[in-house]
Amino acid sequence: MKKQKFKLPLMVVFILIIILLVISLLLGYIWKVLTTSDFFTVKHVLVRNSSEAFEYLKGRNIFNLNLNNESAKALSNCSNCRKVRFLRILPNYIIVDFLKRQPVALVKFYKNYAIDQQGVFFNPAGSAEEADLPIIYGLETKIFGPKPGVKYKRPEIDLALSVIQEFRVNRALRVFTLKRIDVVSLQRASLFVLLPKQAVDYAKPIPQVRWLGFEVRIGVGNIKQKLMILGGLLMQADKEWANIRYIDLRFKEPVIKLNN
Repeated sequence: MKKQKFKLPLMVVFILIIILLVISLLLGYIWKVLTTSDFFTVKHVLVRNSSEAFEYLKGRNIFNLNLNNESAKALSNCSNCRKVRFLRILPNYIIVDFLKRQPVALVKFYKNYAIDQQGVFFNPAGSAEEADLPIIYGLETKIFGPKPGVKYKRPEIDLALSVIQEFRVNRALRVFTLKRIDVVSLQRASLFVLLPKQAVDYAKPIPQVRWLGFEVRIGVGNIKQKLMILGGLLMQADKEWANIRYIDLRFKEPVIKLNN
């Protein structure tokens, strides 16, 4: 038995075509009204987290603006921004949000650069003391002429960012302050921590130590595991914090070297 092909009557097809044409013309008319009406002319531009004014947007039709292009252009001029977002608020309002990068450390060059968790360099808002961030040393001979807004792919940077991330989430280390990360050599990579205030207040003066803290020699690889070991060691040796010279975690058995 042959299947019968379903065919629309010619009149129905004609009516559908007419309806589609009417809808297309109606949509075209609506779009023309929206893009030419003074009612939708931009009169207000609200900018957040930036001193930029974007006055040139005023007087333009809100629907004719290519907000993706505007966002890309603004982002290219803002090295410390991870995103610039443009929003239409009908009938005549534009909101511009500058979403700034959050620094997790400073990187030591001829001047300090800030770096976020994604590894992008940018200009810091204040000094190292004001930022109260750890400082990464050892990249001066590995990255020449660093530029803000650029992400540099280096194992030393990955190592430093991994240390910062794991140090931050390790509960046993929260009372300490991560002050410095030295990555001049991956195999000899180390970090320096400051003692918590309560340990500083009651510690005996130690002349040979320049700051009340100690070095942790961490090397490369298994950063999460090494910092977990560090946390465990410090919990066990809480009475000796002010007497620690360095802790070496590069080998199978950790080593704690005391000042005396």
